[in-house]
Parts: sequence; structure tokens; C-alpha cells
Amino acid sequence: MPITINQKRVVCLLVLCFSFSGFTQNPAEQKAAMPLVEVLVLLQEQHEVQFNYAEDVISGIKTPVPPKHYTLQETLAFLKTTTGLNYLVMNGAFILIQRQERLVVCGYLLDGNTKQPITRATIQVSGNYVVSDDLGFFEIEVENQFSRITLRHLGYGTLVRFADEFMLKGCREVLLKPNLQALNEVVISNFLVKGVNKVSSGAFNIDFSDFDILPGLVDADVLHSIQAFPGVMSVNETVSNINIRGGANDQNLILWDGIKMYQSGHFFGLISIYNPQITEQVSLIKNGTNAALTDGVSGTISMKSNPEITSGLRANFGLSLIDANAFGDIPLGEKSSVQVAVRKSISDLVKTPTYRAFFERISQDSEVEGMEGGTSSDKQFDFHDASLRWLYQPSKKDRLRLNVIYVNNALTFNENASVNGLQTSRESKLTQKSIAGAIHYSRQWSKTFETQLDVYETDYNLKSVNVNVIDGQRYLQENNISETSIKLKGNKNIGHHLNLLFGYHFVETKVSNLDDVDTPIYRLLISEVLRSHGAFSQMSYKGVKNKLNAQFGLRYDYLTKFKKSILEPRLSVNYKLSDYFSVALLGEFKHQSMSQLINFQNDFLGIEKRRWQLSNNQDVPVIRSKQGGLGINYNRKGFLVSVDGYCKFVDGITTQSQGFQNQYEFVKAIGHYNVFGIDFLTRKQIKNMNVWLGYSYMTNLYAFPDLEPEDFPSNFDITHTITLGGVYSYNNLSVSAGLNWHTGKPISVPAENTPQDNAVVFGKTNQAALQDYLRMDVSALYDFKLHRKSRGKVGFSVWNVFDKDNEINKFYRVENGQVKAYTQKSLGITPNVFVRAYF
Repeated sequence: MPITINQKRVVCLLVLCFSFSGFTQNPAEQKAAMPLVEVLVLLQEQHEVQFNYAEDVISGIKTPVPPKHYTLQETLAFLKTTTGLNYLVMNGAFILIQRQERLVVCGYLLDGNTKQPITRATIQVSGNYVVSDDLGFFEIEVENQFSRITLRHLGYGTLVRFADEFMLKGCREVLLKPNLQALNEVVISNFLVKGVNKVSSGAFNIDFSDFDILPGLVDADVLHSIQAFPGVMSVNETVSNINIRGGANDQNLILWDGIKMYQSGHFFGLISIYNPQITEQVSLIKNGTNAALTDGVSGTISMKSNPEITSGLRANFGLSLIDANAFGDIPLGEKSSVQVAVRKSISDLVKTPTYRAFFERISQDSEVEGMEGGTSSDKQFDFHDASLRWLYQPSKKDRLRLNVIYVNNALTFNENASVNGLQTSRESKLTQKSIAGAIHYSRQWSKTFETQLDVYETDYNLKSVNVNVIDGQRYLQENNISETSIKLKGNKNIGHHLNLLFGYHFVETKVSNLDDVDTPIYRLLISEVLRSHGAFSQMSYKGVKNKLNAQFGLRYDYLTKFKKSILEPRLSVNYKLSDYFSVALLGEFKHQSMSQLINFQNDFLGIEKRRWQLSNNQDVPVIRSKQGGLGINYNRKGFLVSVDGYCKFVDGITTQSQGFQNQYEFVKAIGHYNVFGIDFLTRKQIKNMNVWLGYSYMTNLYAFPDLEPEDFPSNFDITHTITLGGVYSYNNLSVSAGLNWHTGKPISVPAENTPQDNAVVFGKTNQAALQDYLRMDVSALYDFKLHRKSRGKVGFSVWNVFDKDNEINKFYRVENGQVKAYTQKSLGITPNVFVRAYF
């Protein structure tokens, strides 16, 4: 939070008092003290510099003479400590002396090509930020001339400058270089809270370097944060089952710095695997996808690290009731820097209430709870992840980036039973791992032309060993993915308003599934490979004064295995009707060749039962989608109204990918679903408070021609969803509270209590529903100064404050000749606390 002027004055007074009292208590030092004006005369001759000051600034101040072996910088640091004044080096030979009351720098931000003002840009220093006005003007308070000022705006390269560069020329003009890849402009800033923006392409961007706070999140969780947007939710509260406008979770494209990821959650979906300390920006695309992207027929979640080389060392360390983590941003000279982030669960040291709540949630109705005729014990869960980003800029025209990410989840427990009168115990375990790496190289051939080469390799492994102590049987299951991608892109600016994007994309995906039983011996290994070649082109237009922003793209993909050609148009248009009104038209065709299927609900110990499988163009077809949408926004004086209507048609889904637990649980059929909906949000900023209300309406219907009935509600048909939230900030304290409500998930219920042929007799498919879902969350953050160049942050959150007993799933099984209902519940009241130190 920004530090007030009064707070800075108090700090300055304390520094002065401390300095003077220190010399008063030391007689030797007091005797050596001289009037500052005399000391300056000596130093001018010694260092060949000129001190400039007002007489009243230094009048009456005394100081010891700095040691003669001190350099100029050491001498100035010494004087600053002993006198409490600022010494600003203006050009190497002139030094300006000022009081430490208030140091302000200013400037005008302009487009590097058009010289037009850049409005709503973020100018940030440690503990403070401002935004530029309609003229591109900004004014910001800094601590000293060495303060690093970061200037950023979407569509431009981030610029980092020291404060003294502004002091030399007063309110100087600062030119930001347009990013050739992005002509999108911010349509709505602070869409929900600070750091959340809606851009002209229709996407939503979260800047975690400028992020505020959301209800129930003790720290910024990437995939939980995007669920605050209308049209995005999870029917079972997990980040591994995010539903974007009624789509299944496997229909989301998840990218981390351009790398496609097949794993998204720790604790098998309760928290995100993406460390927010190294993940600076997140983009959510629900429609109008860029032509360079494929997959993800429901939506795209794209995460990016900071693209700029750091000029100074930054680090932070954090601890919560779930994990411990650390982050470092380390300069490696002027042309290179590296970021490293690591995180590990603390469950092997202490089982906190948060950990216990999470563990109980993931183990519901699974073998971890215990098997028939036996018990489970010694349950252990651990997760850890590590992320690395290295930047190297050998010249002004060339940039190289290396990314590596490693993620691991591990669950072990013992299954115990009495066998032939002897107590027997064997270990079952489940591991989920991802490791991926990428190289990104870009070259700026001229002011208007740039090329980029992206190469990544991503690998995913899900493995379980399930033992049956009573039968003496071991069941091994594995799901492996290895994917290689090569993408070459070109960006060409055509005049001041047009940009042409074009490129080629090759992808090779290998998927294998293994089932292995030792007694009786059974082994089935299925491996498949699919290669695709893609070509894409997109024209972007940015009109005068950003009145019209439009993108039209076309993508062509050829699937070699099926000899199948796919042509996909993409459209995004945003037009400003006035200073307060804007309209948006979005549309896209997309496809994907991967699905997550469920063979049996008890696969992989019943916890992570879904396995990835490639399309075979037969019983697992290529999924195709078409989507169109129209939206209108009104934004004036902190009041926002945003309405988006859409329709989506997705063909090629299978019953196995939809998670049926009714009469179609073991049926294999191919169909499609149609979604019609409206996403609405209104937000009001009132001084230090930000309040929003979101509402989504949706009808989501399946159509499976081989089933009876053919049409029925989707498993993800959540008709009404309401979110109500607010954030209040005062000085360094932020408090947030939010309410989440939605209608219950559709389910099928038995028509009779008595089974037939040992099977449940169901009524009409998905004509009943779970109870309505209701949850209230709160959180708070307090930011404080630890030292001159370090700060701390503490926070707490409570998920489900009122401990509402929400149903998230319900299914039926036959036991002892009767139909028995199983109800899975959401997380109960779940507190969390964290502390973090920044250096």
C-alpha cells in the first residue's frame, strides 16, 4: 500500500533523532563534529565536486568528517546517516542537498512511435504506485535518487529507470516502446480489484505485481483468482476442475510462459501448482482467441513471468499453514537475470488444521478412507514445485528466455487387514508429476518487424500402486504424456495502426496408458502419437485514439494421423461509442485432440481418476467448437457495468469425458453440447472501498444421439451463479469479504429404492439437482516496513466462514441388496495464515 507523506515525515524524524542522539552519547564523536558547511568545503576539494544547497537546509547541522579513504558514494551515505539529509548526484560533479521530507519525480509517458500520450499506465516504486492521466502525466513520491521506478502498460515493453534520471530534466518525456505482439488496449482497468484489467481483445488480465486481494485467498493463487470472473467456476471447488462457460476442465488450454501444462493443482486440485511469486501476469480468454493458439475449446489460461531483466537483487520468503516458499530475482550483469521460485508443503513437519481439512476433502469416498474388510493408516501427503526463468539480452535486437518448471504430488498410506488370522499391511501410493522446459528467442530486425521462435517440451506422469491386502493383489496404473512443440512467429507493423502476425506451428504428442495386475497376471499398454502442422495469420487494427480495436485471424491445422484439415477463423472487435460506452464482438472456431477420460471411478485410488487420452478419430473424436459473443461496457467515475451474451457449440465429446455417475457411467457414446448464457458484472469504487456484484445465467444441454433420452441437462449446467465481494483498503491494510452462491449441480436420482439385476434403476437423466451452494469467505493483508530496503506482509483468510455443509456431488451404489446414496461435501471452515518478508 502507498506510504503517506505524514508517515515518511515521522520516519525521517526518527532517523534524525537516532542519528543525533547517537553522537550525543559518544563524547569522542561529539568533539570531532564540525559544522556541515565546513565539512562540505573540505569534501569539494577532496572529491572535486560542487555541493548545491539552500542555507536554511544545512544551518546549525554538525557532522564528523568522513574518513579520507571513503569513495564519493560512501561519503554521501555517511553524511546521509549523520545529517538526515538527501544528497542527490545530478551529473557526477554537482550534488544537490535536500531535506528528506518529500522527494517527487514526474514525467510524461508517450508512445515511442506515435508520440501520443499513454493513459492509465502504471508507475510503481517500492510501496507506492500511481497511474498516468489523459496527457500521459504522472507524479510519484520516491525515497531517494536511487529508487527504481517501473513503468508498464499493456501493449508496451516494461521500462525500469532510476529516480535521478528524472531529476536531471524535471518532468521529462518518457517513450515506451510498443510491443509488436500486442496491440490490445485496456478497456476497463481495475475490473474487479486493483491489478485486474479487461482489454480490447475481450481477455481479462491479472497483474500480480499490482494485485490487491480477493476473498478467501491468503496469498495470490493463480487459478483460484480467475474464478472470480463471471462465467468461470468449479463445480467441485478445485482448480483442476475449472469450468469456463459450461465446459469440462479438459477443454481448458493452460499455458505457463507458452508451455502447455497437463497438470494444474497441488493436493489433487485444491491449490494451484503455479507459484504466484514468479507468475506475474495471467490472461483469461473466454472467446476471440489469438490465431497463434490452438486447443482449449472452452477457454485459455495463459500465465507469464516478468519479461524484463532486473537491475537489482530481489527476494522474498513466505510461510503459510500449507507450505513454505522462497523467490529470488537475481541480476547476472547488465544483460542477464534469473528468477527462481521454490515451494514445499510443511505436512512432514506439522499437520495444521488447514492441511487436515484439505486431506479430508480429497480423500472422500476413496480407498484412502479404507477398503471393505480393512483399514488405512500412516497417511502422508507431500507436494513441492520449482520454477526457473532465465533472461539474456546479448544485444538490443536479440532476447533469449529459458523456462523450467517441476511439480510433484505424492500420497502414500498403508492398507491393513487380517489375512488368515495375521494382521497384514502393504503400502499404496499415488504420484503426480510434471516437468517442462522451453526456449524462447526473439529478434527485432527493425522498428517494425520482429520474429520469435518458441520451443518447448512438456512431460506429465500419473502413477498409482493400489494393493488389495485380502486378495494379495497389486494393481499398477500409469498415464504418461510427452509433448514437443515448435512455433515460429513473425510480427510486422504496417503504419501506425496495423499489425500483421503470421507463423507456423508443429506439435508432436505421445500418450501412453498402462494397466498392470500381478495376480492374475494382466498387462495392457496403449501408446499413441499424433502430429499436427499449423499455419496462422492475424491482422490487428488500432484506430485513432483507440476508438476501434479489431483483430481478425485465420488458423489452419493438418492432423497427419487422420489426414484431417481444420480451418478456424477468429474475430475480436472493440468499439468505443463514447468516453463511457464500448461494445465488443467476439467469435472463434477451435479444436483439440486431447481429452481426459474416466474408465472407472476407483482408478488411481479414486482420487485423480481421470487419464489423458489422444483422439483416435473413432470412439474418441477430435473435439470442435464454435462460439460467438456480444458485450457492452459502461465505465464512469468508478462505476462499471459489463454485460456479455454468448452462445457456444461443442461437438465430439464422449460420455467418458463428462464424469457420469448414473446409468451412463459405463456407456460409451459420442455427442455434443450447446450453451447459451449471459455474464454480468457491476462494480463501484467508493474512496477506499471497491464493491462488485457478478451474475451468470446459463443453459447447457447435452445431445447424445445413441442415448435415451437424447437431450438432457449437462453435468456442468449451473443455471444461476452470483458472486458478491468487496475490498476495503486503509493505509497498509486491506480487508476483503465475498459471498458465492449458485444453483446445484444436475444429478440423476433412483426411480426405485430396490435395484434390478444388482444395478440402480435411475429416473430421468439429470432432472434433479444438488442443494444450492453457498459460501462466504474473508481475508486480510497488512503490509509493513521491516527495514530501509525491506518490507513484510502478514495475512489470514477463512474459507467458508459459516461452515456451510455444501454438497458438491452425489451418486448411488448397490450395497447388500439396497440402493445407498453417497454425498461428497465441500471444504468446511478452513482458516489459513501466512507471513512473507521482501528484500
